[in-house]
Parts: sequence; C-alpha cells; structure tokens
Amino acid sequence: MPRRLMLLLVLCLSPTVYAQSDVEDLRDIQSARAYAMGGAYRGLGLGTEAVVGNPAAIALWKMYRMELHGSWDTTGKDALGGVSIMDAKTSDLAAGLDYHILTLRSGEGRTTGHYSTLAFALPLTPGILIGTSIHYLRLSGPRQANATTVTAGLLLRLSDGFTTGFSAHNLIDTQNVELTRYYSLHAGYLTGLLTVGVDVRADFESREKKVLTYSGGLEYLLGQAFPVRVGYTYDGFQKASQLGVGLGFMTEAGGGIDLGYRHDLGGEKGRLLALTIKLQVG
Repeated sequence: MPRRLMLLLVLCLSPTVYAQSDVEDLRDIQSARAYAMGGAYRGLGLGTEAVVGNPAAIALWKMYRMELHGSWDTTGKDALGGVSIMDAKTSDLAAGLDYHILTLRSGEGRTTGHYSTLAFALPLTPGILIGTSIHYLRLSGPRQANATTVTAGLLLRLSDGFTTGFSAHNLIDTQNVELTRYYSLHAGYLTGLLTVGVDVRADFESREKKVLTYSGGLEYLLGQAFPVRVGYTYDGFQKASQLGVGLGFMTEAGGGIDLGYRHDLGGEKGRLLALTIKLQVG
C-alpha cells in the first residue's frame, strides 16, 4: 500500500477511535465492586457509585456511606481517583456527593479532568423511588470542557429482593462528546448471600445507529465477610467483550475494602485495576 494512502487512512481512522473512547470515559466511572460485576450496578444501590449511576438508588437503603475510589488502566494509562458520600438516613430525602479527578489519553497528549456530581432521591412510596443529579465537568489539555448537565432516574422495589429501574443521563445537551445522552434499563436481585445485577445501556446519538452495551454480574458472600464477584460486559462501541472479577472484605462495623480487575477481550485490550475503601453506618 502506498505510504500516502496509508497515512490518509490513519488520519481518518484516528479521530473515530478517540471519539469512541471519549464517549465512554465518564460512563466508566465506577467502584471496584461495579467493575468486578461487569458494570451491572445501577439497580442495586449497594454503594456510592449510585450517585453517578441511577440517582434514585441512593434512597434504597437507609444508611450513611463514604467511599474512596481509585482505578488505573495499565494499557491506556487512564487513571481515576475519587471520594463520595451518601446520606439516606437523616431524612426521606436522600443526598449524595461524588468528586473524581481523572487523567485520560488523548490524540495529542493527556487530558486532566474534574467531574463532580450532586444527587438527590426521594421514595414516593416504599416501592417507588425517584432521583435526579447534577453533573459538572471541567477538562483541560487537548480536550476542553466546562459543562453542566443533569440525570434523572426511577427505581422500583418490586419485592424485598428484586428491583428494576430506568435512568436517563446527560439530558442537557452540552455539545461535549463526553456528556452525550444515553439511557439505562437495569435490574437487581438480592438474597442473603447472592446478588445479581443486569444492565442495558442505549445510546441513540453518538453514532448513526443506536449503540447498545450489555452488562451482567454476580456476587456471592463467603463466610459472611468475603464477597466474590464476577461480571461480563459487551461494549457496543468497541464491539468487544470485557470480563470482570473481584474480591472484597467486609467488617462487622460496616466498613471494608474491595478489589476489582477488568480484562478487555478485544477492543483496546485494556487491563484495569480498581480499589475501593468504604465505610457505612446503618
């Protein structure tokens, strides 16, 4: 192939590759538990990742939570660090706050970002919960952003152990590829020892055709203290699969630590490590 033609193909394809990565960057902010469960967390409300997921889920369990998060992709060198708090006990109106600092790859270097979310949730009845969140994104470097948008969510508690929900993300059009609109339909099943989550994300705007991403995950509690997790994701943007695994330790006081690992099977062939340190009070 002539060198000029090869160079032209590279220049044409490169923006598309980075655009795919940009779209998923903020959707990929999760806890170690969520990474290990394949990203199927929005219907469970088991951690502070609910603040950036379905905001209605922060009112699902009456307790205080605080978590520290960190993750690192050893392939692309993307890294995230964050702190989040939730209060679903003081009043019926639950609230959560999340802040993440991130460094992301870009076509011309690295981009540094600050992503903040304030969320509120209210149970209309014991089985119907609604929530909304406000997101603020600031990016500096090759990719620039200074934008605010909102998310809305609904969660239904169909029984003591079964929940299902819907969330609509980035409803305000900010003209930033990182904050494009998408929707999620999700469900969770919780028993004494077993937790199951499923999630389907739909994006109708980032491509000419709709893009669907499927997630599913399991958690099983060993010895009342050691949760073991496994999950699977089909990434509709990369048309590739991701496998997640993880292990945690829970204290009797409600704290604990979670470790997660996600392995890309194709696509960008990422290798992501995640750590969460958590404290909760019922």
